[in-house]
Amino acid sequence: MNSRLAADFIVLMHLAFITFVILGGLLALRWRPVVLLHLPAVLWGALIEFTGGICPLTPLEQQLRRTAGEAGYGGGFVDHYVIPVIYPHWLSRPTQLALGLFVIAINLAVYGWLAWRWRCFRRRQ
Repeated sequence: MNSRLAADFIVLMHLAFITFVILGGLLALRWRPVVLLHLPAVLWGALIEFTGGICPLTPLEQQLRRTAGEAGYGGGFVDHYVIPVIYPHWLSRPTQLALGLFVIAINLAVYGWLAWRWRCFRRRQ
């Protein structure tokens, strides 16, 4: 049971990380120090997408599920609703590349606007 809970926790953290990679730049608009965490996260997320790699959390989660005696994903809330968001059935290599470009485009727009805002603020001082 503990392994299953740990696996579910890893899935939730995985989803939180993906959300942070996509939208974390918006937090940087409010709290500047977030940039120091967000930019490496974006680089990691884009690297995983562009290389076709898998996040190290995935094999860890799968190992925990095997330890818990599960052959695959069961029928709990996390399994039913969260797993398909992280591992959609339609995910292909071209889709991964498009997702990587999407992440970079969103973050370039946010950080471009943030840089412009910081410049305007400095000019006023």
